[in-house]
Amino acid sequence: MSKYFINFPKTIYSLEDKIIGVDTVTNIVSRFSMEQAFKSNSSVYEKYNIQDSDTPEIIAAKYYDQPERHWLVLAMNDIVDPQYDWPLNYRTFISYVTDKYSANASVGQTGLEWAQGHTHSYILVETRTTVGTPTSIESRVIVDANTYANTATSTSTVTLKDNNQVKIVISKETQSYYDYENEENENKRQIKLLKKEFAEVLEQELIEVFNR
Repeated sequence: MSKYFINFPKTIYSLEDKIIGVDTVTNIVSRFSMEQAFKSNSSVYEKYNIQDSDTPEIIAAKYYDQPERHWLVLAMNDIVDPQYDWPLNYRTFISYVTDKYSANASVGQTGLEWAQGHTHSYILVETRTTVGTPTSIESRVIVDANTYANTATSTSTVTLKDNNQVKIVISKETQSYYDYENEENENKRQIKLLKKEFAEVLEQELIEVFNR
């Protein structure tokens, strides 16, 4: 961490807001960001799936052989607060859900049990399959409870102008609060890692930006 912050600009600071006794400290609220076009260029990154035991420092040590380069992991993925923008491990996730929904729970029920037993989203699913082929196109739409209740499941077949037949299946699903939170957490696992050959170049750019 010190290797990263050593390049940050300095600022004047005083605990008592007085001119006398002021000190020069590192301005750790400064930010270095990458252009979105750069981060979206598939030629400069590799995909990585975060494991429960991973931290930004551990990934940087494994990938770059330098834990100090954890800032590259965070900057490449627009992660400002690792506590909330990083996927929670299983035990922490369970505690998070339990605490978050504890106020909703009935007497004798945990927040986790409430989240597992209550519906967060109502989903209509339409699956279109060309008859005679294995290819299907699925679309999912979140609807309100009333629309969900009044939409019937169905299976039908339509014939297109080219005489191909398409089987259309309408089905319904619900998603619990627990599943919603789990999906949100899991969506944070796949990140981009800047390829090793670009790491040193970007570090030099950071130094130049903060020393202008």
